[in-house]
Amino acid sequence: MANKLVASIQLMRVKNLGLAFIATPLGAAFALLEFGTLLEHPEVALATLSVLFFMAAGNALNDLSDIEIDKVAHPSRPLAQGTLTVSEAKLLIGFLSFLSVASLAGCLYLMEGSQAYTGAIYALAVLLMLTYDHGPRTKEMGLIGNIAISVLVAAVVLYGSSSIEGLGSALCWYVAGVVFFVNLAREIIKDCQDMEADGDSRQTLPMKIGKENSRMVAYVLTLLGIVFLYIPYWQGPFSFGQLLLQSPAIVMLISLNGPMWQGEDYKVATRLRISMLLGLAGFIVTILV
Repeated sequence: MANKLVASIQLMRVKNLGLAFIATPLGAAFALLEFGTLLEHPEVALATLSVLFFMAAGNALNDLSDIEIDKVAHPSRPLAQGTLTVSEAKLLIGFLSFLSVASLAGCLYLMEGSQAYTGAIYALAVLLMLTYDHGPRTKEMGLIGNIAISVLVAAVVLYGSSSIEGLGSALCWYVAGVVFFVNLAREIIKDCQDMEADGDSRQTLPMKIGKENSRMVAYVLTLLGIVFLYIPYWQGPFSFGQLLLQSPAIVMLISLNGPMWQGEDYKVATRLRISMLLGLAGFIVTILV
């Protein structure tokens, strides 16, 4: 039983849910430009739960669709290893999906208005996830699938903002831009890492233009992420001097040039994820000070 529980946690990729845990309430904080009143908005907590359950279900669904690929690329994953059965994985996905929809319903119930935007973002996320893993399986379409996943991740910030009717805040859109471009770069680098394992199952960007050119594209996307990181300190609402608080994220992103050209794909993918978290942390500190 303990092994099944551990395997279920691994299937949900709990360590990858940190971004959602931070980005959803942060999206709301961007609309408020403060954290002090977040506790007065329980709908934000429910929105965060709905995202966490949604992403956990999506991660499990992705592994369910990639069992054969993972037997080569990631043999230690629960389904590829046989620690969990397909039927057990389907039950887990169904349970997580129910919890996500229930949390969304609670969020919409507590909102004072503009529930349509929150519901629309959630519906878009469901559409992107289903078309990614099922028909037309955008995951097999290389760059299109990468973009779909990156839109999903960036939408988390907007979803958090929408839960308190804050989509009018330019800041949340800038941060969504950072998340989108950096995550898209990461998806491309991961495709470089998995190119041999993907075989004929996917037509990724590295398969079409080669690993070296794909890494070049990923670095350009990383630079675009830095631009969106910079804009809120140039155009407001923050002061330019506060850009110093984003130094850890900016330095890490710029320094990826060397590892990318050397083909250190695993290191680059890991650092891109850390950079996103550092960027969000930088915005948090900026608001607090």
